[in-house]
Amino acid sequence: MNLTENIRLALRVIVGNKLRSALTITIIMLGIMALIGILTASEGMRINIEGNFSEMGSNTFTVRAEGAVRSRGPGKRKTDHPPITLQQVNSFKQNYKYPSVISASCNANTNAIITRESKKTNPNVVVVGVDENYLKVTGTNIDQGRNFSKAEIDNGSNVVLLGKDVISKVFDERDSVIGNTVNIQSKKYKVIGILASKGANQSSSDNQAIIPLQNARYSFPADDRSYALSVMVNSAEEVDRAVDEAIGILRGIRKLRLNFENNFDIMKSQRLVEQALEIFGYIKLVTVAIGILTLIGAGIGLMNIMLVSVNERTREIGISKALGATKRVIRIQFLTEAIVICQIGGILGIILGILIGNFIGIFLKTGFIFPVFWVIGGVIFTFIVGLSAGLYPAYKAADLDPVEALRYE
Repeated sequence: MNLTENIRLALRVIVGNKLRSALTITIIMLGIMALIGILTASEGMRINIEGNFSEMGSNTFTVRAEGAVRSRGPGKRKTDHPPITLQQVNSFKQNYKYPSVISASCNANTNAIITRESKKTNPNVVVVGVDENYLKVTGTNIDQGRNFSKAEIDNGSNVVLLGKDVISKVFDERDSVIGNTVNIQSKKYKVIGILASKGANQSSSDNQAIIPLQNARYSFPADDRSYALSVMVNSAEEVDRAVDEAIGILRGIRKLRLNFENNFDIMKSQRLVEQALEIFGYIKLVTVAIGILTLIGAGIGLMNIMLVSVNERTREIGISKALGATKRVIRIQFLTEAIVICQIGGILGIILGILIGNFIGIFLKTGFIFPVFWVIGGVIFTFIVGLSAGLYPAYKAADLDPVEALRYE
């Protein structure tokens, strides 16, 4: 009996035991569906995260006064985190000689209300003061309108770039946004540009207003304001060297002694990507573990069903042996049946998993994703599960005594 005939026989047995086969196939299908679905979705999330951070660039880093708590090195004394002042920003720009583009910015207000006529936003709009290099260094694009001119930056003009969430709240679809005015905390600003959306992972960028740095200083005065420095070098390979030089200059500017730790934090965009991808790596491991455990459970269930099938078909096995079927033929028949059941469940699970994963990808705008490696892995793993689950029942069936099998009722 060749492979094709064995598969046909297996399909006939599966159809003849619809409920039992359907339950086993469903368990296998759900395990593979969860595995492939989450892995497809996480791949879409990974692409989305890398895409969002690549807009800022892996060749950039940002210096802030506040940040995550760091462990101190040997002999290092803990320091507080005083604000980075505008004077320190200017001093850094003058003394930092590494080939780069430097941008200074500050959060002028993190809970501003923007109004226009009778419409207003929620009190959660972030107003950011920026210099002439901010958009370039941070990878922020303008969807409509233009960037600030040098004169507007130098003079601190009342001009603003708005995110799309802000615009949707204070403008109607038929309104002309560019050239119109809005009120930010009772001050009138002329809208000169609309910021391009950065997607779901960076939705806060759509809920912000960007104004010239000088304007932020006098429109939103604050004694303890801290400025952020963003530095873009020529390539990602230069970031570590550029960071080392920046640390040395900042320690001197902020008058830190040798035995004091840094009282500022440096964040690399590439490091943020790596941290996010590390989290997704753990998610993948957990997903794979859950999928494997589910499939092992399905394999045990399949083995029980195959053992029941051996008992139900004992007389049939006896007849086959009486007609000349060898132990090898009987083993192959039962192994083929177990593998076919697993492959049907696996293929259905793969199809559903890809559909579910890409359904999530639609919201992330990542395009269609086909995880070839995991699809091949799913087919191979379900084959192994079917083979493992069918071995014992197959050998039990093959070892039946033909005379006793023919007498079985």
